Amino acid sequence: MESSHNSSAPAVSGGGNDNHTSRNSDASATRASETGDDPKQNLNQVINSIQKTLGLIHQLYLTVSSFNVASQLPLLQRLNSLVLELDNMTKLAEECNIQVPLHILNLIDDGKNPDEFTRDILNDCIARNQVTKGKADAFKGFRKHLLEELEQAFPDEVESYREIRASSAAEYKRLALAQSTLPNGDVKVKPEL
Repeated sequence: MESSHNSSAPAVSGGGNDNHTSRNSDASATRASETGDDPKQNLNQVINSIQKTLGLIHQLYLTVSSFNVASQLPLLQRLNSLVLELDNMTKLAEECNIQVPLHILNLIDDGKNPDEFTRDILNDCIARNQVTKGKADAFKGFRKHLLEELEQAFPDEVESYREIRASSAAEYKRLALAQSTLPNGDVKVKPEL
């Protein structure tokens, strides 16, 4: 009885592999034609595959932890399912072009939360932004003070400078408007930040 059980197990798992593999290739071909290389869709498919893999690993753990002779066939089927899903995940991951910085992976290996890293980076950016804004405001104040002093010493030159600057600003605005005009004459509306 044991020998017939062993001979039927590979046949079942082998037949399941071929059938499931052909369905996976058909599904991959359909997925590729439907998604059109949409990065977000590819990422969602990888995430779903990871979740399915985790579920299969949990089922495998339950099967192994309560293993007996009768659970040999379900164990083989779950192992085959896990291998197929890992293969599917690899194929999906090839279509998903995401680059994770090595620094983030090191943080995860060290047991730190990437969300905390993101928060720290954002706080650092906000602090640097405030410093840069302070410098820009200081330069604006200096420019204003310098123009006031120059106007007292050289009023004609400052007036010429302001005229040149106004004409340059008008030309720049005209060019910007021309670049934002569509071929049909409509004006592109830039989103407000």
